[in-house]
Amino acid sequence: MTQSPRLEAALLAASEAAELVLAAYRDGVAARVKADGSPVTDADIAAEEAIRAVVAARFPEDGFHGEETSASRTDADHVWLVDPIDGTKSFVRRYPMFSTQIAVMRRGQLQLGVSSAPAWGEVAWAERGAGAFLDGAPLAVSRIARLEEATLSTGNLRSLAGSSRWASFGRLVSRLDRIRGFGDFLHYHLLAAGRIDAVLESDIGILDVAALTVIVEEAGGRVTDLDGGPIGLASRSILATNGRLHEAVLDALAR
Repeated sequence: MTQSPRLEAALLAASEAAELVLAAYRDGVAARVKADGSPVTDADIAAEEAIRAVVAARFPEDGFHGEETSASRTDADHVWLVDPIDGTKSFVRRYPMFSTQIAVMRRGQLQLGVSSAPAWGEVAWAERGAGAFLDGAPLAVSRIARLEEATLSTGNLRSLAGSSRWASFGRLVSRLDRIRGFGDFLHYHLLAAGRIDAVLESDIGILDVAALTVIVEEAGGRVTDLDGGPIGLASRSILATNGRLHEAVLDALAR
């Protein structure tokens, strides 16, 4: 498969970050609490610095927006969006539901994504117009078209639970075949592979889902926020589906 220079760099950066992250994961790490209440470890910072170094060496003109270090050149044509350890709480508690998320946005549009889950043992990637892959195998979403046959996985639902749509969500759940909570990177990988049919989360940031958005869409799926709008820098919620179910889920949430 042909890969663009930026996708090659993203995969290399993910690989280098994985070595640092796994070493810290095996040894155990202590977390500090950031101003926003979320945890951070030395491994988060080291992994982000390693990714930034790969980007700077190959694309010094590109912008960079990371979870842990300062942003730079965010008005550049190409901006890298990086969460070095998405799932730091899992990482600190030493269970393998964490990943490195790397995406590239070109003039406001997401172009490629790499989702590397080193402790879980898989890497997914995609680039616009070139398909999506998991460990080198092509990905394709399911063809389920009825809610009654669908499996939905959820992540953080705190904001949804406190909103007027919580009752609508309950009615949606009652129509589904199965509901699960795989969470983090895993349910997006499962969706892109056709093993589940939809993912819903009401509390996310763009660094959490930028790469995963490209992967799901290139696998044939559809991704919006819970109002049906496009995923962008200001997004705080996400609905990712196989495409066939998307309008039905949005409609159910709006009732």
